[in-house]
Amino acid sequence: MLMQGFDSLLSWLFIGMMVFAVVAFVFAATAREDAYRAADKQTKKFWLILLGITVLVDFFLGMLFLQIAGLIATIVFMVDVRPALQRVSGGGGPRRGGSSSDGPYGPYNGGR
Repeated sequence: MLMQGFDSLLSWLFIGMMVFAVVAFVFAATAREDAYRAADKQTKKFWLILLGITVLVDFFLGMLFLQIAGLIATIVFMVDVRPALQRVSGGGGPRRGGSSSDGPYGPYNGGR
């Protein structure tokens, strides 16, 4: 009974890894090619191939070593590359909206 629960947990974990890789692949595909160059990251083609292989391995092969390598690549993309692409593309950040005179604690009124 314990092994059944463990197998079920692993199945959900592998499905989660696959969904995470698919989401990263979609983000990589929708980013502009010039944003990769401007952010000084690898090319769009590189990331699409790497994340595409990760999705295929997760979906078809299920080899743990390759899945872990793909998970590391996916995490690197989501934590390092994607935020850099968003900064370069002007796509949001921690602060959305506001004016140029806004400081970290609200608007700056010049001491008035």
